[in-house]
Amino acid sequence: MNTSNSSAPSASSKSKAMICSWKAVEGLTRWLPSLRKASIIAIAAGLAACTSVPLPPASSYPDGVQAPAVVLRPGEAGPLPPPRLQGKSRWVAVHWAELPGFEEDSLFEAWNAWIKSCERPGPVFAPLCSEVRRLSIASPREQRDWMVARLQPYRVESLQGVSEGLLTSYYEPVLKASRQPGAGYDVPLYRPPTGLGNRRPWFSRQEIDTLPEARAALRGREIAWVDDPVEVMSLHIQGSGRLNITEPDGSRRVVRVAYAGSNEQPFRSVTQWLLDQGEGRMVAPWVESTKAWAAKKPQRVQQMLWSNPRYTFFQEQPLSDFDAAFGPKGAQGVALTPGRSIAVDPGSIPYGTPVWLASSGNAASLQKLVLAQDTGSAIVGAVRADYFAGTGVDAGLLASRVNQPLRLWALWPK
Repeated sequence: MNTSNSSAPSASSKSKAMICSWKAVEGLTRWLPSLRKASIIAIAAGLAACTSVPLPPASSYPDGVQAPAVVLRPGEAGPLPPPRLQGKSRWVAVHWAELPGFEEDSLFEAWNAWIKSCERPGPVFAPLCSEVRRLSIASPREQRDWMVARLQPYRVESLQGVSEGLLTSYYEPVLKASRQPGAGYDVPLYRPPTGLGNRRPWFSRQEIDTLPEARAALRGREIAWVDDPVEVMSLHIQGSGRLNITEPDGSRRVVRVAYAGSNEQPFRSVTQWLLDQGEGRMVAPWVESTKAWAAKKPQRVQQMLWSNPRYTFFQEQPLSDFDAAFGPKGAQGVALTPGRSIAVDPGSIPYGTPVWLASSGNAASLQKLVLAQDTGSAIVGAVRADYFAGTGVDAGLLASRVNQPLRLWALWPK
């Protein structure tokens, strides 16, 4: 989610009119192909006194996201760059006015995430990091003007030209745990076994629970024990979390357990298994509704858990007061920022890229600057993102509900 902060001079009225006419031609050529181009140019000439024209119909945006008018900001003069092929995606250059909510976002919140990305920047963004750090105390207007001057927004599309995708969300759960088994705490969290990489894939979830060879490999690798297998499954799916842990002397403290590897077995949705078994859909929040189902059908809990062969291993990390304000480290190797970090397919959007996100649904309406700092096995495709909601119960409630249309714009150095 980060210096020149002077603004370029505003375009003259004449140049604005010329830009407006050209955008009218471009828009009409795209959206009214049945008209003769000469007629379209004549129509655009009649718009020469205007300063903006509408973008394509709002239906091309996610539900609830208004298509903004094209009003060029200072620093935007000149033709747009050509489209770029970026791995599995196609990036189409646009004006900043296409980004819904760009003028309203509280950019300083995203700047914290951007500064985090600058701890491990890629070669494209490393030259900007000194400016990003200096702008952390700048005004929103200065930050916006700098972005316009230094970055070019590109609409992210699939290679087939599809610009709408899917947004989901994840979070960092907080679980009660004990350093020692007993008193109901009997579900272990493991560090990776020695030689995990020598066997690919490693034992499945069911084999880990039942085979003597797998159990022997994990003996002594326990970090802690948790009292509920459904919560442990949720932790495995999220990939990291916090433990409110009871130490052997009875004292309590909070530590973080972060992703340290997996058995590389395929991920299978427990929710889908429940549907296939005729058990119905678990309503949000998933953990609580699934625990309620498990309490009614304890004889089927193990079968449900084994339906997902993927198994996650963890590493324990200390949690200072400063670290507690951020999430776990993502795939970029930097701590995630609640509400400003997303997981992406790195084959479409490189780690550390600032991204404009627009998504509207029953769970949330989001129009904001975020940073591509993580990935996940289910995050595949050009217009696909997983939104880091934060830590704890409220974040979990939001994350369990987000499943809605998405549009993304990558912000790339000029």
